[in-house]
Amino acid sequence: MFDWDEKPELNITPLVDVMLVLLAILMVISPNIVYEELIRLPKGSAQQELTKIPPVNITISKDGEVTVNKEPFKLDTFADNFALFAQTLDHKATVLISADQSLDYGKVMSILGAVKQAGFRDVSLATNG
Repeated sequence: MFDWDEKPELNITPLVDVMLVLLAILMVISPNIVYEELIRLPKGSAQQELTKIPPVNITISKDGEVTVNKEPFKLDTFADNFALFAQTLDHKATVLISADQSLDYGKVMSILGAVKQAGFRDVSLATNG
């Protein structure tokens, strides 16, 4: 009827399955946990606001007319005239060049070269979209 020599077996497979599922959930959730500590920062001694430098807008029409911040320039003498005009501008400003798509690539590159030669380092070519 009852055999005392028989030893009970312990099946740990369900326990391992549950632990692996919990480990997978922990691994997925743990990178998303953000610890936040509220701190009060001290006030600085000099409270000077940073001023934003207005950009320099250069527009080249399909007729070859160049305008720099609504100031007209001729394409043929742009390099020399822009070098003089650039002395009144902040060289840390961003220069945005907008050109008609039907223009010759060389004309746009000559404007870009003149801007770089005048000392501007942050120059962008505008695109549509």
